[in-house]
Amino acid sequence: MTLGLESSISLPLCMCLNLKISLQIRSGFDYQIIPSWGFFFYTKNKKHAIYKKSIAFCVKQVIVFNRRCFMNTLLTELGVWSYFIIFFAKIIEVSMSTIRIMFVAKGERGKAAFIAFFEIFIWIIIISSVLTGLNEDPIRALVYCAAFAIGNYLGVFIESKLAIGLSSIQVITKEGVGHELANLLRDNNFGVTVIKGEGKETMREILLIHLKRKRIVEAVDLINSQLENAVVIVNEVKDVRGGYIKK
Repeated sequence: MTLGLESSISLPLCMCLNLKISLQIRSGFDYQIIPSWGFFFYTKNKKHAIYKKSIAFCVKQVIVFNRRCFMNTLLTELGVWSYFIIFFAKIIEVSMSTIRIMFVAKGERGKAAFIAFFEIFIWIIIISSVLTGLNEDPIRALVYCAAFAIGNYLGVFIESKLAIGLSSIQVITKEGVGHELANLLRDNNFGVTVIKGEGKETMREILLIHLKRKRIVEAVDLINSQLENAVVIVNEVKDVRGGYIKK
């Protein structure tokens, strides 16, 4: 990449990774550096010259910029262990992302922000290490992709085990059966409301149950133990006002 200093603008900080930059001045002087992160350079209005301090800074940083980043060098020295570091770190990062999305959907802003900080910190370290050494070691990309897929699966599994939040269950039964089932659920500390409904041919009873997500399996098992052909509908609940069920 060649940047010709033929204008009077002041160019911003260039953030580069192993990018060869040639600074050309009108006088014909050609100076080349290979930075790892970036450098400042300025031009004077009308005279189109580089400040001496900027040139001195570039010269001083040539050796430093020529080196690879610390993390990439460390992973290279670790050899095959670097794949395990990338693999497990990516799994942790993606799992955290899945849990964070769950908290965002449920309005838990504080918990979501806390997880997001560590999630993006791990992501920056891992992605920079993979991209920087991609040409020398493309296997890192395959390890990264595999970890991403497994991390999504593991994140969903962890989220289901945590089962944070509230849910509601609707049970549609024949008339006369709903009250017996409601009493059984109440004996197991479930709050139940029974509503009369009308089907196509007969009257129905609808049971409304609000509960914590952790108890969904328990409630469904009780329902199935009493009714084989009951219609059971499970819904997510974002918020509940009133009552005695707490998050």
